[in-house]
Amino acid sequence: MIPVTSFKGRKVALFGLGGSGLATVRALLAGGAEVLAWDDNPDSVAKAAAEGIATADLRSLDWKGLAAFVLSPGVPLTHPKPHWTVDLAHAAGVEVIGDVELFVRERRAHAPDCPFIAITGTNGKSTTTALIAHILKSSGRDTQLGGNIGTAVLTLDPPKAARFYVVECSSYQIDLAPTLDPSAGVLLNLTPDHLDRHGTMQHYADIKERLVAGSKTAIVGVDDSFCTLIADRIQRAGVKVVRISKRNVLADGLYAEDSRIVEAQGGKSAPFVDLDGIQTLRGSHNAQNAAAAIGACLAVGMSPDEIRAGLKSFPGLKHRMQPVGRRGQVVFVNDSKATNAEAAAPALSSYDRIYWIAGGLPKEGGITTLAPLFSRIAKAYLIGEAAPAFAATLGEAVPYEISGTLERALAHAAADAAKDGIPAAVMLSPACASFDQYKNFEVRGDAFVGHVAALEDVTMLVEPATRGN
Repeated sequence: MIPVTSFKGRKVALFGLGGSGLATVRALLAGGAEVLAWDDNPDSVAKAAAEGIATADLRSLDWKGLAAFVLSPGVPLTHPKPHWTVDLAHAAGVEVIGDVELFVRERRAHAPDCPFIAITGTNGKSTTTALIAHILKSSGRDTQLGGNIGTAVLTLDPPKAARFYVVECSSYQIDLAPTLDPSAGVLLNLTPDHLDRHGTMQHYADIKERLVAGSKTAIVGVDDSFCTLIADRIQRAGVKVVRISKRNVLADGLYAEDSRIVEAQGGKSAPFVDLDGIQTLRGSHNAQNAAAAIGACLAVGMSPDEIRAGLKSFPGLKHRMQPVGRRGQVVFVNDSKATNAEAAAPALSSYDRIYWIAGGLPKEGGITTLAPLFSRIAKAYLIGEAAPAFAATLGEAVPYEISGTLERALAHAAADAAKDGIPAAVMLSPACASFDQYKNFEVRGDAFVGHVAALEDVTMLVEPATRGN
């Protein structure tokens, strides 16, 4: 835990008592703050009170006596309208911040020179975050991984010299971190997302820009117009910018050329690494992730050889294009995190012959946008509520069966791939939410891994979390 000492002896209000909210309360209390917490969910309030946390309906609070108001990133700050607590804080002139802001203040107070890499973007940020942390950790560095990737940042070990922090930041977290100042900030890309919470694409982009604008070195993907403008703007403001691209040659920066990542400086270029053969970094989207990781790791003092070694040993992000087993020329790939068609496209574009397990609780638009990738699919095995609709979309373009369950789909796909006798992937990339059959995509992915482990003659590449169901 990182005790939040910056509010020692002062009163702080907090709203949102989920996992990160509870972690934030504990960190504030450990640092000597007086905390009053609340949530719209009575069960969450009861759970906090049972732990000994002081709870109070913030409507009846004297806000003038507060040093700060800490808001959960899941609670609306601006759109579609501010949460009622935000209105009360603004009316009283109390600053509204989040857990990432508390972290950066503790870092500045206790170890301002410890390396801190922050990562954001619409797509790819979790993989990039995990990749950077793996490269650092595999080189023997003291590495702390947290943020939006699933570990609350204030549950990490306290800042100290030579301790490296790798923190994934959502737009919600950035919006609540006004003094975010990473050693290296990564902005991968920007496409329309979360506009219900940010109002407009421009506002969304402005929030993302804050992460790299406050960075000592900014690594920015320049394959979309919003990020290109951001890179130019913050460079004019004096930030050191490293541009990255997965499709364009750059005079300065890091870019993908086939399977290679090329480093360019002053118009001169040289290959930095070849990703060919690294199964966990297949596809152009992972070329962008790798280029971002290289730029960030160079910015915090890693050697090229250390970075290359870390790239080659990257095990992949769990449930995201994750090779989990192999039988002969067939690889089994867990891409359960692909909960819509856009998210499934990278995995489908990364293999030439695919036995595709798809379906679940359908999202709007179905899989029509994946039609350009249908030629890569040897056969589809459809599960869950989406099966009939997906079958109608596939029509005569792709052979398919309605398997119903994941276990049956995998058994049939594995058997068909074995008969083929050529290199192929049996892939779970559902393009659907999981909730019709599984609690979440993690449970669905673990079930897939368990079913793969139960097949005969499969060499597992990961340890199964579950077997069966």
